[in-house]
Amino acid sequence: MRCPFCRIDNDRVIDSRAGDDGNSIRRRRECVGCRRRFTTYERVERQLLAVIKKGGNAEPFDRDKIKRGLAKACWKRPITEEEIELTVSSLEAELYGNYESEVPSRVLGERLMELLRVLDQVAFVRFASVYREFKDVRDFVDELQPILAESNRESG
Repeated sequence: MRCPFCRIDNDRVIDSRAGDDGNSIRRRRECVGCRRRFTTYERVERQLLAVIKKGGNAEPFDRDKIKRGLAKACWKRPITEEEIELTVSSLEAELYGNYESEVPSRVLGERLMELLRVLDQVAFVRFASVYREFKDVRDFVDELQPILAESNRESG
C-alpha cells in the first residue's frame, strides 16, 4: 500500500477492526518513511450484479441509487439514516445471496416495497406511488386496501 502523503510503498498496520457489520476490515496504518498515519478499508470484491429493467436492458446494481430512492420515500418521516442503511444492506445481502449475476428490476422493487411496508407505511405508499406509477387517487386506495384490512384485523 502506497502512503497517500509521500508515496513510499512501506507501511505497517497499527490497528485492524471489523467495519460495515463485518463486511469489511478497517486498517490503521503508519508510513515507515514519513511516519504519517492513514486508514484503508478491505472488503470482499463481489461479482457485479446487473439489474434487468422492464425493457430487457441491464444496468449495474447501484446501492446509492436505492438508498436515494428510499431517502426520498422516507423524507420527513421518523426514520433514521441508520434504518435506511440497514434496509439497503439487508436488501443487498439478500440479492447477492440469491442471484449470481442478474436480478429482475421487478424483484428488486417488490422486495423494497415489502421492506418499506414493515419500516413505515407512509414511506411505503410514497415509494409504491412512484414504483407502480399511480395515475390517480384510485391507485392509492387500491394499494391501501390490504394495509387497512390488516390494520382492522389487528385492532379488532
